[in-house]
Amino acid sequence: MLILVTGGAGFIGSHIVTALTGAGHEVRVLDALLPAAHRTAPRIPPGVDWRQADVRDAEAVADALHGVDAVCHQAAMVGLGKDFADAPDYVGCNDLGTAVLLAGMAEAEVRRLVLASSMVVYGEGHYACSRHGVVRPGPRRVADLEAGCFEPPCPHCGEPLAAGLVDEDAPADPRNVYAATKLAQEHLAAAWARATGGRVSALRYHNVYGPGMPRDTPYAGVASLFRSALARGEAPRVFEDGGQRRDFVHVRDVAGANLAALDGVDGLPEGGLRAYNVGSGEPHTVGEMAAALAASYGDRAPVVTGEFRLGDVRHITASSRRLREELGWKPQVAFAEGMAEFAAAPLRAG
Repeated sequence: MLILVTGGAGFIGSHIVTALTGAGHEVRVLDALLPAAHRTAPRIPPGVDWRQADVRDAEAVADALHGVDAVCHQAAMVGLGKDFADAPDYVGCNDLGTAVLLAGMAEAEVRRLVLASSMVVYGEGHYACSRHGVVRPGPRRVADLEAGCFEPPCPHCGEPLAAGLVDEDAPADPRNVYAATKLAQEHLAAAWARATGGRVSALRYHNVYGPGMPRDTPYAGVASLFRSALARGEAPRVFEDGGQRRDFVHVRDVAGANLAALDGVDGLPEGGLRAYNVGSGEPHTVGEMAAALAASYGDRAPVVTGEFRLGDVRHITASSRRLREELGWKPQVAFAEGMAEFAAAPLRAG
């Protein structure tokens, strides 16, 4: 198949391109090379059809879709950002860009889509109270966070909660601008599928890390921020108490999930969207990740600061059972192995 990969020069996109070409697919890349993610020219693998253009450019999108069998949509502005002033950029890049792409796909009669979504659509993860069962914590309060009370209490009785794995049927509860734009992308894709008879696999990535992450940018994930600090000779600064639970999944495993989703998208019903969590299945705390990365790097033990960002969530870890059982995917890179590799891997200029 000829696959169009939007954002194919980015961190995750470039690994997907490598996986697709390795699997024998023809690949076309559309990437705007936005400065927030790209400070140097990307390396384009041999045989890849390269197009530098913004996914919001309808003419460029229409040209890039010519002859395409499926689209792998990775182009997005990522991360929590600096403050709410970033909101127009997030909405423009993520939601308007997706709308332009989907309109072009409708016109070109391209009916297969793999969408890069995110775990952030859930907000907080899965919690259970010993008295009230499964509950949804309310918004985090500044006063609690300033007092060092980071764990969300039961909204009914105030007792501590037990955190567990979130599955794809959990209600969406986006708690920052980036999260809202990712959920909007899913809704747009679902509307496109219903209108055209298309099929969508929405991959909800958990905390992706690995070689080629951008360095020294506020839009990168926490693993990149810690690795960037180590490269500068600084200790990683861990917010809150370091006890936030996450699912860190290696970028090559994410690329493998995209391959599986492309193979499986034809098995979905016409007009349907199917969401899949993409996680390692092995939760770790942010503090554990920082310690593993620093130990592999060789110096600069992490510093736990007690600082916080109101838009962050406390615990969010994945159940990737659906992806494993329906599409036959399973992660290949273990946490310790992946962190050791990441500690030695070069980062891209950010």
